[in-house]
Amino acid sequence: MSDQVTLAVSEALETLLVAHNHRGMRGVGATLERGYLLRAAQMIRGCTGRAYILTGFPVAGTFETDGPAGAMALYQLLVQRGAQPTILSDKSITDALSADFHCIGLATGTPSEIAGAVSLLYQQAPPDLVISIERPGAATDGHCYNMAGDDISADCSSAEPYLELATCPTIAVGDGGNELGMGKAQAALAALNIRAAMSDCDELIVADVSNWAIYALHAFVQWLDNKPHTPALDIQQALAYLVALGAVDGVTGLPTPTEDGFPATAGPYLLEKANTILTRTAAA
Repeated sequence: MSDQVTLAVSEALETLLVAHNHRGMRGVGATLERGYLLRAAQMIRGCTGRAYILTGFPVAGTFETDGPAGAMALYQLLVQRGAQPTILSDKSITDALSADFHCIGLATGTPSEIAGAVSLLYQQAPPDLVISIERPGAATDGHCYNMAGDDISADCSSAEPYLELATCPTIAVGDGGNELGMGKAQAALAALNIRAAMSDCDELIVADVSNWAIYALHAFVQWLDNKPHTPALDIQQALAYLVALGAVDGVTGLPTPTEDGFPATAGPYLLEKANTILTRTAAA
């Protein structure tokens, strides 16, 4: 495929990801240089070594399905491509996922202690890629907030140093403006009624639901590899797996295999529409 075609596909997928626009992400995405999904896909395709995947958003005394499901999908894609991914999150999530995924708990302590721990990790096991999926990001006051404006800092470790100290490509995915890496669209976030995150990244991907960005990215990478839909994502199975481990829907707070209050069919439907875009382009 030509560069023009792949860029057009990226733009079509980027538009699809913010179709609902219930949190203003369409306006945020419009301020980013188009083709960000393609550039992120190429970063993933270029990752042959370690990849650190940051995720986990605390809610209702546990963690939400949005974020970990995307992290699992990306993890599996990276393994299939020969990379060595690791999921980094709070202890509740790493404990839940460690039976099936290689996990490391996020560093805790004072800001300097966290920065020191991240620096040591990166010296001992340098990554080729760092990607954050629906991870709380600190506002200007150094605290993390949910969409209701509640301070959730006590429930999540600071993750900014994982992006700031990286010497490799960094990607961040968010759906509300309060997530790690969303500072890349700082001017656009000022128009939203949120406590916006301030950290930056190389490529920011916005979506109505963060997991959905990874589902589209997963399909896009396979399409670019000329291996479409192999193997296909089982979104509902992944969500059910997380709920069995204690996850809840981030909006309703209920232990249902859903994402951010959308129906259980919404994620699979989004992936189906993404695959339709890719299939039609391949056939053209």
